[in-house]
Amino acid sequence: MSKKDKVFTVKVRRDFCKGCGLCIEFCKKGVLAASPKLNRMGYNPAEAVNSEACIGCMMCTQICPDLAIEVYSE
Repeated sequence: MSKKDKVFTVKVRRDFCKGCGLCIEFCKKGVLAASPKLNRMGYNPAEAVNSEACIGCMMCTQICPDLAIEVYSE
C-alpha cells in the first residue's frame, strides 16, 4: 500500500499545545486550525479540522516545539 492510499489520523494533545500556530502554518493541506476553545493553560490549541486531507508528511509533528501532535496511519 502506498502512502497516498493510506488514511491518516492527526491527534493534538490539547494540554501540551501552547497555540504557537507553527503546525497550522506549515501544513500544506489545511488539516489543522486554531481551536476556539481554550485549553487548561489558557491557550487556543491547534486541532485537526480536516484529517481526511492529511498525506502523512509528518511536518506538523516535526515543527511542533511542544511535541503535542501525533499522526497515525490506519
